[in-house]
Amino acid sequence: MANEITVDVDPDLHLVTNEYNSDDWSSETTSIGSSLYRGLMENGRRYQSLKSDEYCFPADEKQFETYDAAHLAALIVDSEEENLLFQSPLIPRNVLDLGTGKGSWAIDVADMFPNATVRGVDLFPPPVSWMPPNCILEVDDVLQEWTWREKFDLIHLRIMASAFTPKETEQLMKQIYERLEPGGWIEQMEIHPTIYCDDNSIPHDNILFDIGPRFDAAANKSGKPMDLIKTMRASIEKAGFVGVREKNVKWPIGPWPRDKKLKELGLVNLHHWLTGMEGYTMYLMTRFGSPIPWSKEEVHVYNAKMRKELMNPRHHSYQRARRVWARKPFPDLKTE
Repeated sequence: MANEITVDVDPDLHLVTNEYNSDDWSSETTSIGSSLYRGLMENGRRYQSLKSDEYCFPADEKQFETYDAAHLAALIVDSEEENLLFQSPLIPRNVLDLGTGKGSWAIDVADMFPNATVRGVDLFPPPVSWMPPNCILEVDDVLQEWTWREKFDLIHLRIMASAFTPKETEQLMKQIYERLEPGGWIEQMEIHPTIYCDDNSIPHDNILFDIGPRFDAAANKSGKPMDLIKTMRASIEKAGFVGVREKNVKWPIGPWPRDKKLKELGLVNLHHWLTGMEGYTMYLMTRFGSPIPWSKEEVHVYNAKMRKELMNPRHHSYQRARRVWARKPFPDLKTE
């Protein structure tokens, strides 16, 4: 790949510690008695119940912890930027965060821009007990007709893997385009579970190289692809956005890099993987695993093998992340 980024390895081996333990991301949850908050239980995990066409990832405390780790990782990646939360060049007034999850990004943006109104929407009630007065978290299906009256100047999406079919993605991009003000921005950040290694520190037949292709196969079988990192730019351009820009980054898995920032990123991302493995695999593998759907026990065995290899400090593994942002053109201005 042209202009490939290299990551220098720290020659000192680092064993994984509990510096970033699960308590760091634990949070209070609101006491909501509705069926929406109770969700649907399957294989010991809770999933959203707003729509019958289930989202493949859970909506429970452990998954929200995983999302918080991913949010922190994204902040570390952009820690040298003036704005850690988005790269679109604007001071926003009306912001919409699609697939807000726990709402961490929306809450942080509302804190950073107190004069803006920030809405976060998802299929499951975010488990937060406090938020800034200018932040609104809502439960809704974004594929249905949008009922918000105002137009937005920034619409944000992050980690929407396996959320939509290609047709639904096209529909969603059209809705985003229509509901942005002229000159408004769309910004999307995605990661993908394919694991890479640049220095042959991981044997070619290691299970770490299995997870990405296996996820893609199961997600494609479900009809909702996971490889948005490859397709999101084309989807944004097809919808009519202009001035498309992107940023590609390697997310180390584990504290093996020499660089201090990348070492911290790797440690946080390792936590993201360790807490997220079950949530990311359970639904996909028990519904769409190959050659036939897996049992819950088979998923647990697979995840145990993955965790063992992820924890090996001699493995210099990473995954890829991509951020794309683009602008809705002003009237009569279609190109830039």
